[in-house]
Amino acid sequence: MRNEEWETASDKPFPSPLTHRPLPLSLYIHIPWCVKKCPYCDFNSHEARGEVPEAEYTAALLADLEQALPLVWGRKLSSIFFGGGTPSLLSERALDDILGGVRARLPLVADAEITLEANPGTFEADKFSAFRAAGVNRLSIGIQSFNPHHLQALGRIHDDRQARAAVECARRHFDNINLDLMFALPEQTLAETLQDMSEAIAFAPQHISAYQLTLEPGTRFHRSPPSLPDADLAADMQQAVAERLAEGGYRRYEISAYASTGRRCLHNLNYWNFGDYLGIGAGAHSKISLPGRIVRQERFRQPSQYVAQARQGQAVRDERVLTAADLPFEFMMNALRLTDGFSPPLFEARTGLALETVAPILRQAQARGLLAQDEQQIRPTEKGRDFLNDLLQMFLA
Repeated sequence: MRNEEWETASDKPFPSPLTHRPLPLSLYIHIPWCVKKCPYCDFNSHEARGEVPEAEYTAALLADLEQALPLVWGRKLSSIFFGGGTPSLLSERALDDILGGVRARLPLVADAEITLEANPGTFEADKFSAFRAAGVNRLSIGIQSFNPHHLQALGRIHDDRQARAAVECARRHFDNINLDLMFALPEQTLAETLQDMSEAIAFAPQHISAYQLTLEPGTRFHRSPPSLPDADLAADMQQAVAERLAEGGYRRYEISAYASTGRRCLHNLNYWNFGDYLGIGAGAHSKISLPGRIVRQERFRQPSQYVAQARQGQAVRDERVLTAADLPFEFMMNALRLTDGFSPPLFEARTGLALETVAPILRQAQARGLLAQDEQQIRPTEKGRDFLNDLLQMFLA
């Protein structure tokens, strides 16, 4: 949608809270290449055939960022997140060039969180020391399991020994580490799920993300489904995971996120609190609040097309303005993932809408046992978390 069309949209945009106080701003940087595409993965990732064209891609990222600057003038970045794909495939020089280019164009807050996703199959001690020196201060490692049988079933390029070695290597260079784990894997037992969690806890990372494996459309697992635990066993696994991590000192603060000693992921918290984020890279998404409107953008997905379009100053494939009717669902889709939910003032500050706008729906959800509400906080109940999709459907216009 062109700028001149914004004011003539059929459903009038909301009065932006940015006319009063800027929202937190994060930067997401998508690195689209992997050594091998996992059969369960529905992210925008592509197998690297031959040498990754990182010089061309780095130039495209910085050109993309340059073009986006008018949307975020005068704002500081609170976090940067390198996602993928496998960002740890980048060379030390490429990552340093990207972060240097970002710092030259946008200021960062003093304690900005800078996260890099890493695959245990791409770990090199010297490389990760250089990543830390370049400014990465949080590492997110895609372990998925410490069980060799399950790693093989998931099509991972690393084995259990590499998984353990990767965590030990990370601990030598980083003091803020996340371990990604999955459960309800093909032919996995409850005891094996708990063994994975116990082994993760033993490494004492600051953060653990525990996801249930789901069969996503467009993936190899969706086309040829493996034998997964049934729904009852998967639910038992989810409950057991939460209990085991709690016993290990990890507080669940989001559906799949657990933190020790308050080390929550600040980047993801900004998403869940409906803050702003600028996404650059192939297929990246942005959500930016401006006076009178919130803009969502999507970049071109294919890496080669993205590079070509970014060179021409046209990296954005699609752009739309959220309307007042969109906002309750957009906000709740994020905030109700949090165990503690949200405060009424946050809803009003981030959407520009009065809470009364959604009060009838809140009362209905409370009557169904999906929400708990008081003057300070609105949060999903345990039932609400279990039936989150049903809860969110209530906010669709």
